[in-house]
Amino acid sequence: MKLFQRIVIVSLLFAASCAGESDKIPAGVVNIPNSASGNSNPGQLPAITFDKMEHDFGKVIQGEIVSYSFKFKNTGGSDLVIANISTSCGCTASSYPKDPVKPGAEEKIEVSFNSAGRQGFQNKTLTVAANTQPSNTELTVKAMVIIPEKE
Repeated sequence: MKLFQRIVIVSLLFAASCAGESDKIPAGVVNIPNSASGNSNPGQLPAITFDKMEHDFGKVIQGEIVSYSFKFKNTGGSDLVIANISTSCGCTASSYPKDPVKPGAEEKIEVSFNSAGRQGFQNKTLTVAANTQPSNTELTVKAMVIIPEKE
C-alpha cells in the first residue's frame, strides 16, 4: 500500500512540474543542424551579426538610467532563436525578441543600465544565448558614473 502511495505522490509531483511550460518555444522551431560528430552544413545554421558589440554611454550622472539598442541581423540560413540574455550585474537589464528571427531579418536587443549606487568606470557584459554556433555572444556596455556636486 505504501508503494502505491509513493507512486501516486511522485506522479502528482511530476504532473505539477510540467505545468506552465506553454511559454516555451516549440522544439520544431529550433533548428541546430550540428551533430556530435561535427558534421554540419554551416550555411544552414542561424548566425547573429551585430552592428557593434560594445557601447560606451560616456559620462553618466549617478542615479541616471541610460538605454541603448544593439541592432543585429540573422545572417544565417535558418530561424534564429534567442533563448536568454544574462547580465554581469543586476544594474543592467535587457529585452529581446521572443519570436524566431527569420534569415535576413533585423531586430534589436534593448539594454538599460541603472547607475544608482555606482561610481567611477563601469564595464558590464551581456551574454546572448541563441541557437547559433558558438551559442553564446558577449555584448558590452561601459559608462563613467560621476557623482553630482552638491550645492
